[in-house]
Amino acid sequence: RRRHFVSEYTPIDSNVAFSVNSHRDNGNITCGERLGERFENGLRMTFTSWGAFCVRNPRPVILFSVVFIAMCCSGFVYIKATTNPVDLWSAPSSQARKEKEYFDTHFGPFFRTEQVIIQAPKSHPDTYSPYPSGEDVPFGPPLTKDILHQVLDLQDAIVNITASYDNETVMLKDICLAPLAPYNNNCTILSVLNYFQNSHSVLDHTVGDEFFVYADYHTHFLYCVRAPASLNDTSLLHDPCLGTFGGPVFPWLVLGGYDDDNYNNATALVITFPVNNYYNDSKKLMKALAWEKEFINFLKNYNNSNLTISFSAERSIEDEINRESNSDISVVLISYIVMFVYISIALGHIQSCRRLLVDSKISLGIAGILIVLSSVACSIGIFSYFGIPLTLIVIEVIPFLVLAIGVDNIFIMVQTLQRDERLQGETLDKQIGRVLGDVAPSMFLSSFSETVAFFLGTLSTMPAVRTFSLFAGMAVLIDFILQVTCFVSLLGLDIKRQESNRLDILCCIKSSEEMSGVQRSENMLFLFFKNLFSPYLLKDWMRPIVIAVFVGILSFSAAVMHNVEIGLDQSLSMPDDSYVIDYFSHISKYLHAGPPVYFVLEEGHNYTSLEGQNMVCGGTGCNNDSLVQQLFNAAEIGSYTRIGYAPSSWIDDYFDWVKPQSSCCRVYNTTGQFCNASVSDPSCTRCRPLTQEGKQRPQGEDFMTFLPMFLSDNPNPKCGKGGHAAYNSAVNFINNKTEVGATYFMTYHTVLKTSSDFIDAMRKARIIADNITETMGIKEKNYRVFPYSVFYVFYEQYLTIVHDAIFNLCISLGSIFLVTTVLLGFEVWAAVVVSITIAMIIVNMFGVMWLWGISLNAVSLVNLVMSCGIAVEFCSHVTRAFTISTKGSRVERAEEALSHMGSSVFSGITLTKFGGIVVLAFSKSQIFKIFYFRMYLAMVVLGATHGLIFLPVLLSYIGPSVNKAKTRAAQERTRGTERERLLYF
Repeated sequence: RRRHFVSEYTPIDSNVAFSVNSHRDNGNITCGERLGERFENGLRMTFTSWGAFCVRNPRPVILFSVVFIAMCCSGFVYIKATTNPVDLWSAPSSQARKEKEYFDTHFGPFFRTEQVIIQAPKSHPDTYSPYPSGEDVPFGPPLTKDILHQVLDLQDAIVNITASYDNETVMLKDICLAPLAPYNNNCTILSVLNYFQNSHSVLDHTVGDEFFVYADYHTHFLYCVRAPASLNDTSLLHDPCLGTFGGPVFPWLVLGGYDDDNYNNATALVITFPVNNYYNDSKKLMKALAWEKEFINFLKNYNNSNLTISFSAERSIEDEINRESNSDISVVLISYIVMFVYISIALGHIQSCRRLLVDSKISLGIAGILIVLSSVACSIGIFSYFGIPLTLIVIEVIPFLVLAIGVDNIFIMVQTLQRDERLQGETLDKQIGRVLGDVAPSMFLSSFSETVAFFLGTLSTMPAVRTFSLFAGMAVLIDFILQVTCFVSLLGLDIKRQESNRLDILCCIKSSEEMSGVQRSENMLFLFFKNLFSPYLLKDWMRPIVIAVFVGILSFSAAVMHNVEIGLDQSLSMPDDSYVIDYFSHISKYLHAGPPVYFVLEEGHNYTSLEGQNMVCGGTGCNNDSLVQQLFNAAEIGSYTRIGYAPSSWIDDYFDWVKPQSSCCRVYNTTGQFCNASVSDPSCTRCRPLTQEGKQRPQGEDFMTFLPMFLSDNPNPKCGKGGHAAYNSAVNFINNKTEVGATYFMTYHTVLKTSSDFIDAMRKARIIADNITETMGIKEKNYRVFPYSVFYVFYEQYLTIVHDAIFNLCISLGSIFLVTTVLLGFEVWAAVVVSITIAMIIVNMFGVMWLWGISLNAVSLVNLVMSCGIAVEFCSHVTRAFTISTKGSRVERAEEALSHMGSSVFSGITLTKFGGIVVLAFSKSQIFKIFYFRMYLAMVVLGATHGLIFLPVLLSYIGPSVNKAKTRAAQERTRGTERERLLYF
């Protein structure tokens, strides 16, 4: 009211007023304020001149932009996509990756696994009455003879599945793990039917008379689960338990749903087909993939009303993820189409129905969207030139990010121009240049802050985060460059079209509705922010309520953020209708053994000395804290250590095998070559004499002489201790088999159901291995003990993900603070306010993650890093508008900033993204619903509420004071114009 009164009733000469104001302010201008004003003015003048140039020379600018885009996109010919999960989730320099490479190099890669879990829902438990006496023994539904015969038929059918690759027939026998080949080519099949030699006749083998059954499959089963390596059970059947492939079949691997060690109570059968992993032979690998495909198709179509099956092949997860991605393409496309349509329509401001086709800006909106997408394409093309592979996260996330940033800038430019009135005598190029000079520094502030934050994100050790940061930083930078060049030229052309009354899209057609020029206009959203939202929000009684509410929400989020779960449930990555979901469910319900874990003793240990042997072995005379003994002790408390069973110890079995009391170790006395126990030849003699010295463990040369024989010996009825099947790959020889190199001792984890189980199992295994290394006294030497399991490379990231999240988010916040400080004209306090608001958004994102069941993993961490960039868009424009405002009080400056920037930010990001996000809720993919729909929605809602509600209120309380140098410069720019009267009087 006072300003109105002065301007209306007090005829003050503007020159006098300006002189008085400038004299009053000049004495209080500090060096910092003067430096900030000069920097601000430099940016303004640079962008003003550049904008005018782009409007005057649209064709060269657009042509140069198209050529630049084409050059960058030509890198698509070198594009590579990373689909290997190991490369996606594990850095080459990570501990798990190095240990995997060590294991693969010395022992060969871990085999591929095809597994079937079988229940018999219609079968009833069976009761076995031992002869001649004994308590009745109950047998679970799948262990009745009829069901076992049906399961054996299924198993045989799987073995006989044929596939075709490159005009060659592929069967299981061509790709399976056959440890005794070529002596025994039988495939390894971990199945309860292997107790019966995978034979219907052995399963039916019965000894009895017309009155009693003395022994049958019940008897043999009960014996084999206690002695799976036996070659001759002690019943009247005298059938072997050892598998046809030459190795034992442990009951905890093939039976499920039993209690304690009562294997006879099993409610599920588990059949596992290990397949060789031909990672270095692409043709053989493709054969294995072809067979797995037929395996999956066969079991999908398998129908037996008596059996319920769930199954998985090694390729199942990748296949289902690909199927899920393809099924969600339509959802993602609809999401982007919704955003595109909104942008194209919302940019225009229609004066009247008759000028609808003239005032609309559909073509300009489409051009802006194409520029945004081109920046993403350029980023991909540039890094493809340098051989940096693309990932699925880059394709799914970065377009969303760049669209949010780019569209916001487009709305700010277009809507600011629509609200501007061309000065008297001002040409179009100078008007657009002036408008660009006003808004481009704000665009530059947000874009450059995000670019620096993302590029610094490449310091992360997580490949997914590093790749995302690299591509995102380049895309945001190119998007800004194209917007202040190509889009400005296109905007100038569109205004010329509108001024000449030509139709949008059909620009060759001229409208009959004449108009003198493009009129200044304020859309409904702008008027809402200016006249209703901003004044109401910044009322004296409303501001404390806003602060209290947001502080309360922040306190809640900070209190629960440590409860956010870590990891990624595999079932979330599967489509809702995937057969693998049933398999995951049955693993948790029925299995009693988790993944195998190998404790690797690296090359360098001396096994030939008594001291070296005692440090490793677990038998009589070995150290109480030896490697094997510590693993045995860990298995005794498996609920804590996650080690389920005692380890398989090649060195202890070797000592038993080489004893002269056994008939296993024999040599031809003429040649010294190994003589198998099954050979009847008088020239075969014991390896070691039946003397006191011969009964001792072999040391020195003796140890190395007989060890290769042990590892080549196949189990047979006279000697079941042969190590060929069990340990052939467990011992690595060096120096022409004169020394033992790296070795491993295998056991199994307990059943691991959740991500936290897997993470804890890996952590505990590493603690055990480190303790073994320390107690063996080899900590200072060049070798150690480490654990290896196939899942470690995927779950190692979770051991450090909290540290990685803190590091990445702090790096992002720190870079945003520094860049904001500089680009706001060294307004340090303004940068602090922006950083505080963004930090609040991040903390509240963790609160939403806890409330909505979103776990912390690489995908959600990428989204959190991205939310920093989105938050900058919500906060930086309003803050800069506040710092350059010349109003008298903080409340007035906050109201002006929110009025001018709020509508553009709200329409440019919030409404644009909201329409696209809602569509994602209809995705079939759980991972899309959780990590994209939920997190994106949280980003937009939190960003909008903090940037458009909390930030203006905070600025009204503690915002930076007016920069007097900037005020004086603004007065000089508007001197003698209508804007001067509106701003200062």
